[in-house]
Amino acid sequence: MEFSQEDFDRLLLFEHARKTAESNYAQNPLDADNLTKWGGALLELSQFQNIADSKNMINDAISKLEEALLVDPVKHEALWCLGNAQTSQAFLTPDIDEAKVFFDKARDYFQKAADENPSNELYQKSLENTDKATDLHMEIHKHGLVQQTLGGGPSASSNEKTSKKKKKSSDLKYDIFGWIILAVGIVAWVGMTKSHVPPPAPR
Repeated sequence: MEFSQEDFDRLLLFEHARKTAESNYAQNPLDADNLTKWGGALLELSQFQNIADSKNMINDAISKLEEALLVDPVKHEALWCLGNAQTSQAFLTPDIDEAKVFFDKARDYFQKAADENPSNELYQKSLENTDKATDLHMEIHKHGLVQQTLGGGPSASSNEKTSKKKKKSSDLKYDIFGWIILAVGIVAWVGMTKSHVPPPAPR
């Protein structure tokens, strides 16, 4: 799977966040904020994996986020990240009826997050996106684009013929997961990303 410089920078950022959260957990396992950041980092990193590994990483993220809610049941960031995790699982599930179960869970988590923090526009936007998710799910699975966008795309031997298609599917990936990726980053790491974003690569 090929990464752009921007993707690679994001990968490094969230891998660092994951390791930091894991280290902090060893010192204080009851820190709900740290557990939320850990789950959010795993959710971000899952976007760079193949489908099987992505599902496993999302499940790990769900485990950490649920653990955060055991400590703080009304932590809206954790509730909202869980909604994103369920949405991700839905998009990775080909069967639409199974996917709808995940979408319904996502809506419940997004609604709870919005109830806890009604002024958060991202939470409201997530609810709106969930209403559109079923149609989008059918569209991407109709064209077989999930396999391409999550690390299971064409082999290197066919790169020349598929470079344009891969570019298009990469763009679609961010249409699909954009609110998940960007919003998780904004909620959990807005301060960190402002101060730790790597400088652009020299030309």
